[in-house]
Amino acid sequence: MMTKPAASDLSDHPADGGRAASPAPAAPGASAGTAGTAGTAVTAGTRRRTGGRSARVRAQVLAAVGEVLVAAGYDALTVDAVAERAGVHRTTVYRRWRDVGGLLADVLDAAADDTWEPADTGSLEDDLTALNQEVYDALHPGHPGPGGSLTTALIAASFRSAEAAGALTRFWEGRYARCAPVVARAVDRGEVPPGPDARALLVAATAPLYQELLLLRAAPDPALPRRAAGAARAAAAAGVFTRAPDARPAA
Repeated sequence: MMTKPAASDLSDHPADGGRAASPAPAAPGASAGTAGTAGTAVTAGTRRRTGGRSARVRAQVLAAVGEVLVAAGYDALTVDAVAERAGVHRTTVYRRWRDVGGLLADVLDAAADDTWEPADTGSLEDDLTALNQEVYDALHPGHPGPGGSLTTALIAASFRSAEAAGALTRFWEGRYARCAPVVARAVDRGEVPPGPDARALLVAATAPLYQELLLLRAAPDPALPRRAAGAARAAAAAGVFTRAPDARPAA
């Protein structure tokens, strides 16, 4: 249950609904899950650990961000709307997150603060298929509301919030780093030549899902995750992603 705001929460707040204008960044290709209940909060551009009531407030506010974003889209996402949905005083949200950009960034930072690891199936194609299935499930069309799924809504929001774009990039950088063992295991098993560019291989495996489901809005195709994984595996086996050796100095 959300407690009532303390008297110290009743100070003045911005009158613009909490939205700060920001330039539209380049879109990072990413997906993200819902925020967890522990981790960090954003205050004046910094991250700090929270606990107890503060952690409960954060969890409820971040859940409200996702609910508003999916139900009504980015244009309806204001600090006031989030505070009302979360059941906390709006000044609590203004003081801790400042604006919509801070809220979105914290949702994504919380999603990154988890223990997720890629599946180890015993083969590169199956590992990549498992990764692609998670992406497919997150991007699958047909979710109610203007915002679509939370994943697609967060990606769309990153075009309109510099803070969200930065957080989304951090999220994917972390996911790529966690997925690197998928490629290392494939090298150890002799499935691909030594020295592959793990990130390039992983991008090639997942990119068709973003292209088809997010950009082209194609009809759902359950075979897509494995087909894209198989193509990336075949290219990797042929050495497409193997880094070129350092050029020798001229004699």
